[in-house]
Amino acid sequence: MKKILFIFSFLLISCSEDLSQKAKDFSQNKIIIDSHIDTPFQIWRQKNNTGASDDITKSTSFHFDYPRAVEGGLNLPFFAIFIPARTEPEGTSFDLAVELINMMNEIISNNPDKFTFIKNPSDISILEQDKNLVGIAYGIENGAPIEGKLENIKFFADLGVNYITLAHAKSNHISDSSYDENKRWKDGLSPFGFEVVKEMNKQGVMIDISHVSDTAFMKVLEISEAPVIATHSSLRHFTPGWERNVSDEMLKALAKNNGVIQICFGSDFVADRKSNPNMKVTVKNVVDNIDRVKNLVGIDHVGLGSDFDGEVPLPEDINDVSKFPNLIEELLIRGYSEEEIDKILNGNILRVWKAVKEFAKNT
Repeated sequence: MKKILFIFSFLLISCSEDLSQKAKDFSQNKIIIDSHIDTPFQIWRQKNNTGASDDITKSTSFHFDYPRAVEGGLNLPFFAIFIPARTEPEGTSFDLAVELINMMNEIISNNPDKFTFIKNPSDISILEQDKNLVGIAYGIENGAPIEGKLENIKFFADLGVNYITLAHAKSNHISDSSYDENKRWKDGLSPFGFEVVKEMNKQGVMIDISHVSDTAFMKVLEISEAPVIATHSSLRHFTPGWERNVSDEMLKALAKNNGVIQICFGSDFVADRKSNPNMKVTVKNVVDNIDRVKNLVGIDHVGLGSDFDGEVPLPEDINDVSKFPNLIEELLIRGYSEEEIDKILNGNILRVWKAVKEFAKNT
């Protein structure tokens, strides 16, 4: 009996080791896209506070840096150009967005052996040819820099901004926020917000409906003619009553739009820590959210949007960009096929990104 148990244990360990190695191989051989990493604002704030910042070409105190991105197989982060809600009443939103973009452009241009700017989905072929390059794409988190001028959408699109999150922590001149009890707009969107959605479609900029109110979320899906993305959200099923996450009804509407939800890794996003503050959250909770999306609306509507460097607590086994193999391993343990994992890592977000560009081209 002891011999049988020993053999069984050995087989389990061998199987685990095989999946771990397979996950590492997947991470190095497949394109991994993370649609929301907040490192630019952390660099900017560090510079403002201390006069200097960590060098992301080397090991840093951030969740993202070049060595760990290469280790974890991350090929393309969408760096969020995060604009705090306070900047709208201050009138500094536009200027801050431009400053952050220029700061990142300088980092990319000064390190051509490590980083390359990705403006369009077709540019990803560069990353397939050189696995030592990490691509960087941009999205603006908070529509405040539009500042009431539709022409600013084209301005930012020309700078390479590929999505705009309509609102952040406070309701703004475009959309109501899920975090703000002050819901300013009857339809979730302001009259100008309706025009913003149409113009973003026209300019080929993905509409990000993370952070917006439920009403705004559903209204965007009603009026957008191109697929929509939630760049860093998880499921309300696991966090009952929390408006920041996506309900089953909202998820089904997003899938009907042919959009995609990019699962946020934050511990408070993927599990009910409010009711269970002492619970240990792990990568398994992240994959629970992926499972539920797959089971409710299908594998074509889920991807990864970590929110690394977004100041949220993270599970220890998926708390920086070196640890994507842990997530892939958990997907393998649960029986996800290589094709399904490909869709989660890159295929679904690429489909939406291409569709948005194609819609703009034909408009």
